[in-house]
Amino acid sequence: MHHELRVLDMNLLLVFDAIYRHRRINSAAGELATSPSALSHALSRLRTTLGDELFVRQGSHMQPTARAHVIAPGLSAALNAMSESLRSANVFRPENSTQTFRFAVTDYTAAVFFPALVTRLQQTAPGISVKAIYSTGYDSLEDLATGKVDFAIGFQTPEMRHHSQLGVIEGFRDDYMVAVSSRHPRITDNLTLEQFLAEGHVVVNPWNEARGTIDQELEKLNIRRRTVVELPSLLSAPAIVANSELITTLPERAMATLFSSEALTCFKVPFSVPAYALNVYFHNARSVTPGHYWMRERIQELMNALNHKAAT
Repeated sequence: MHHELRVLDMNLLLVFDAIYRHRRINSAAGELATSPSALSHALSRLRTTLGDELFVRQGSHMQPTARAHVIAPGLSAALNAMSESLRSANVFRPENSTQTFRFAVTDYTAAVFFPALVTRLQQTAPGISVKAIYSTGYDSLEDLATGKVDFAIGFQTPEMRHHSQLGVIEGFRDDYMVAVSSRHPRITDNLTLEQFLAEGHVVVNPWNEARGTIDQELEKLNIRRRTVVELPSLLSAPAIVANSELITTLPERAMATLFSSEALTCFKVPFSVPAYALNVYFHNARSVTPGHYWMRERIQELMNALNHKAAT
């Protein structure tokens, strides 16, 4: 039983996991408190034992091989389970915990979610810290599976594929709004579909997808908008729109949180579009610790409060 493990130095599994998550020898060595040369030597031993390159250097990055991608999810979950088994005797006490929780976010999801979460944590668990990591996709499944993040804050579209290993905390719903400069020469009291299509658009596209929700709905109507500026972040969108004749379409909470009410005027989208649905995702196999359960409960409470606030 466990023949593969008997011929393997278990410490090398930690080396594999660290390199897979960081993709850099120096970063992985820093996490494991060893030197880059020692880590490279350990990787060489692991390659010999498993008979595979595992990681191929591309510039300063270490790109996983096909076999490494197969090994990584199960190994990461197993290491997490072993770590938690060793800590299982410790009862999670939020008021005394110094645990760090990592969240995959975009600037929008961080702006509308993080302030309220941090406020609550400071009141009940001041020793806990949170780390935001820029999101790589709608649900950041790979980051969750490999343990790079504990939670991912993202949105869900009807076409999104559901994964059996992915847990979801239902979040809030948000209507899309169109923002224009308060000094816009053509759009003043209302916004028609003809006006919407006649203007140039600022499109925020954090995941570089081919078509976002707005363009998918326009495609159903056999029409397209004219994209003039495409951004990976919404932080510069308010300034661009306020100082030009371009317009942008974003969730209403983004407008309220990040946009100046004096510089911009907001209108309802002049066609049918589904509400923005923000959810929090976690990996079922990795979210088995008391700390994770506690944080999930806090997130659910926060989402309930945000929904209640929006309804009143």
